[in-house]
Amino acid sequence: MTEKKTVKSEKEVKEAPKKEAKKKVKEEAPKKEAKKIEKIISKDEFVAAIEKMNILELAELTKTLEDKFGVKASVPVAPLAQGVSGKEKASEEEEKTSFDVILVEVGEKKIPVIKEIRTITNLGLKESKDFVESAPKPIKEKIEKKEAEEIKKKLEAVGAKVEIK
Repeated sequence: MTEKKTVKSEKEVKEAPKKEAKKKVKEEAPKKEAKKIEKIISKDEFVAAIEKMNILELAELTKTLEDKFGVKASVPVAPLAQGVSGKEKASEEEEKTSFDVILVEVGEKKIPVIKEIRTITNLGLKESKDFVESAPKPIKEKIEKKEAEEIKKKLEAVGAKVEIK
């Protein structure tokens, strides 16, 4: 039994300097950080230091500043205007420059609709068929009003129901 104790004590003797070194490093680290903090730097030096940081370090810095000063780093949101009249809503819709053409319903004649979808979207036959069968679905998005109306006319001529939004 005493032999085991001596073995343990030998291990402890070997590990003791390591433990002391670790403790010393842990104790010195805050002192070094405090020395860094105490140094006054210019704005340019501060910006340069931030430029050298990676994303994780920047996130840590943000969190530290939020905790230190009791603030939240968020973008301010402007309050929405309340009480928009009908005339203002109508003028907003008129100013719209991009439109979405949506195939709402295929109608009775599916094959002519598939052919038109092929010409409009440049899809293959199988893709056009799948597209038509998955209606309601946007055909084209963010296009000019003139083009949207042309597409609507073509598809309605072959029996499909189309909306422009």
